[in-house]
Amino acid sequence: MLEATSCGGVVIFRGKILLLYKNYKNKYEGWVLPKGTVEQGEEYKETALREVLEESGAKATIIKYIGKSEYSFSVPEDTVAKEVHWYLMMADSYYSKPQKEEFFLDSGFYKYHEAYHLLKFSNEKQILEKGYDEYLELKRSNLWGSRKYY
Repeated sequence: MLEATSCGGVVIFRGKILLLYKNYKNKYEGWVLPKGTVEQGEEYKETALREVLEESGAKATIIKYIGKSEYSFSVPEDTVAKEVHWYLMMADSYYSKPQKEEFFLDSGFYKYHEAYHLLKFSNEKQILEKGYDEYLELKRSNLWGSRKYY
């Protein structure tokens, strides 16, 4: 069993969530949240911010840690156990440009219900729910977007 750790974000701007559309040789196709592998010597927060920027071009600020998801998948020679650490983030604009080298064909900010239905994986839907609930709570408390909060 191989183990891999990734970090990613539920990135929100003005109530909308950033999603990426990936199509890898028509084998892996669907909408996902931005995430990627932790590089040696990197903190989880650094990975999450780097991956969001690399995959989508979006500049974001981490608001808070919202949990982890775990899943496994098979590769020809083994099984990979993957752990993903997720952060709630605030983007600084609606700008996004999908990273073609990583097979992202589209990106954009979507309303919660659209994003929820577009997402391919149930574990990402659960993280989206958790992140969006946190966002709404901060908004209700007038803390979202307040620089004092970070």
